[in-house]
Amino acid sequence: MPERTYGEIVGYPSGSTFVNRVDLAESGVHRPRQAGICGGQDGAESIVVSGGYVDDEDDGDELIYTGQGGRDPNTGKQIAHQELTLGNAGLARSQMEGYLVRVVRGSGGDRQHSPAHGLRYDGLFRVTNFWHDTGRDGFRVWRFHLTAHGESSVPSDDEAELPQTAVDRMSTTIQRLVRSTAVARQVKKLHDYECQACGLRIDTPGGLYAEAAHIRALGRPHDGPDVMSNVLCLCPNHHVMFDTGTIYIDADWTVRTSVNRQAVGELRRHPRHPVDAAQLAYHRAHHAL
Repeated sequence: MPERTYGEIVGYPSGSTFVNRVDLAESGVHRPRQAGICGGQDGAESIVVSGGYVDDEDDGDELIYTGQGGRDPNTGKQIAHQELTLGNAGLARSQMEGYLVRVVRGSGGDRQHSPAHGLRYDGLFRVTNFWHDTGRDGFRVWRFHLTAHGESSVPSDDEAELPQTAVDRMSTTIQRLVRSTAVARQVKKLHDYECQACGLRIDTPGGLYAEAAHIRALGRPHDGPDVMSNVLCLCPNHHVMFDTGTIYIDADWTVRTSVNRQAVGELRRHPRHPVDAAQLAYHRAHHAL
């Protein structure tokens, strides 16, 4: 398998155009001649947005991209559930590792944001979230939220020269937004900074530390509310596991793993912190495997 190349391709800045998929593949901007995702379990380099899936949404600097698989090649309709494998797994890994994804638009996509002919490279995007949903044809599809990242690029681990000083050291692991709103602070204080999933209480030299996890994510496309009943107090590990659907909370408050439904404990609750069961059900429906 060719080595993955993340970030920009030398000689092909944003706005570069291509006559067809062969021309595009030869440039290295998007190597597959048919597949919409260039990637695998280790990450995704690039995607093509060309109107192939009815569940895609294109707002220019923001995309909701439908994963690959389960589509009838003759009718274009979804005829089977999608799995979190191949390129879909690659996009999920890119979110976890913070890799930027090259986005190419084809003429068959949204008229406002797509070229009239051929294909156009539209720069680097970051995968900010992924979840599964029931598509318009009634089957499970994986959806990925991507936002434009301007002119920046992330070199591969082999290409990057890592600084030797502590001041300059950087990490390209998962990019997560850890919010610190008044609501979040109140929830953490009520639980005395103990993780509601495991009970861990992190006492650092700078004080107690925990993270506020929104059960139903804020902002598009989930549009969850920033209220106490939609927030959990979690340790960093369980925050990542909850956001990625590795764990979920059952209707009886049992914390379970998605892979084998194994119980890992019961959600710790506080009488002054009501947790919205409807938001937990939304999380299960869109994130639990």
